[in-house]
Amino acid sequence: NAAYGNERMAAYLFLPHGKRGPFQVVLFFPGSDAIYTRISDPTVMPKDFDFFIRSGRAVLFPVYKSTFERADDLKTDTPVMTNSYRDHVIMWVKDVSRSIDYMQTRIDLDCSKLAYYGVSWGGGMGAIVPAIEKRLAAVVLHVAGLSLERSLPEVDALNYVSRVKVPVLMLNGKYDHFFPVETSMMPMYTLLGTPIHQKNKFLYESGHSVPRHELIKNALDWLDQCFGPVQ
Repeated sequence: NAAYGNERMAAYLFLPHGKRGPFQVVLFFPGSDAIYTRISDPTVMPKDFDFFIRSGRAVLFPVYKSTFERADDLKTDTPVMTNSYRDHVIMWVKDVSRSIDYMQTRIDLDCSKLAYYGVSWGGGMGAIVPAIEKRLAAVVLHVAGLSLERSLPEVDALNYVSRVKVPVLMLNGKYDHFFPVETSMMPMYTLLGTPIHQKNKFLYESGHSVPRHELIKNALDWLDQCFGPVQ
């Protein structure tokens, strides 16, 4: 059951093949392409996070409100000053929390070693979700920053980012037009409430993505540093 209305929600759980748990877990928050896609396809989903699974970690991909089969009247992830957008942000965070509730019922998942991995839209939500959901113990953000558009103060990332206290790794492109370095990415990094020795950033000669080999190396190294290598 979703944490609002009378709705049901789904999530896809990807487990390392041929390995035994309990597994470290990565909770995935996708880019906005999930809003424009009407069918969730578990054979395609892992392209964004297969390296976590290959490293021996489990990945949970919730079907968030407004994405895939749960599409509604929301057409974009861009923040706006409306009650509807405010309500959607609240529902997305609740979807994260309900997903963690589910994971905690499984003996093959080690939820004491639970990371948040956000890409683009999920990267921006990385300023809000870990500030509210305290069961997340580490964060990896693939292209992220504070939105240049404002929303109602109840869900404005600017009011949450300083409340994020867990270790955070940010991976960004220098020429990202969605999250410009000087006006979006660096303000988010600076305002994070994470102690300076527990946050890190990498900038690449790229746009709204980073080189895959660098993403894999740095993301896995970060989780090894936060949780220890996978046994």
